Amino acid sequence: MFTGIVEELGRLTRRTDGQDSSRVEISGPTVVPGLSHGDSVAVDGVCLTVTEVVGDGFVADVMAETLARTTLGRLTEGDPVNLERAVRVDDRLGGHIVQGHVDGTARVISRTPGDRWEVVRFSLPPELARYVVHKGSVCLDGVSLTVSALDEDAFEVSLIPTTLELTTLGRRQPGDEVNVEVDVLAKYVERLVAAGAGGTTGSTGTTS
Repeated sequence: MFTGIVEELGRLTRRTDGQDSSRVEISGPTVVPGLSHGDSVAVDGVCLTVTEVVGDGFVADVMAETLARTTLGRLTEGDPVNLERAVRVDDRLGGHIVQGHVDGTARVISRTPGDRWEVVRFSLPPELARYVVHKGSVCLDGVSLTVSALDEDAFEVSLIPTTLELTTLGRRQPGDEVNVEVDVLAKYVERLVAAGAGGTTGSTGTTS
């Protein structure tokens, strides 16, 4: 489990593609100390399992479904990535509960600069629209954010200078895709309400 508070802007240093998977090596001198085989790291919001620690980086395997359903499939060597280690039980929950199970992707529509911040507008996939609420939480590329505006087919977030400088969201341009994980609490509430009404709901098809 994660909180959506990015610890470091890492970099994809090597990618080896197989028939139905990829092995990636990611540099991250801040997050690597203390990592060991089997640990979880959120990479652009996708929970990956560490298979090996190499110097100031780590290696992970990415399965075909994850490559197809997230932006990880389009990463190339040298690309920056947001990194967060799994939360410890004694840590502060600085963002919100994030699983690292991506629900889909959204595209940047526009960026509007402010005095010291930027308002970024994203497309809202129809299958995820019911889980996104004004002033609610959403995780974009592993960054916990608050929805500042919402329409039927789009939503906005306001990015502070720290987020602009220290995460990939500061570099995303109109047309770029980001990974989206909606608030898991919303999905549980929907499921419980449907069960109470004697109905069922479909899954959004999350991946990890």
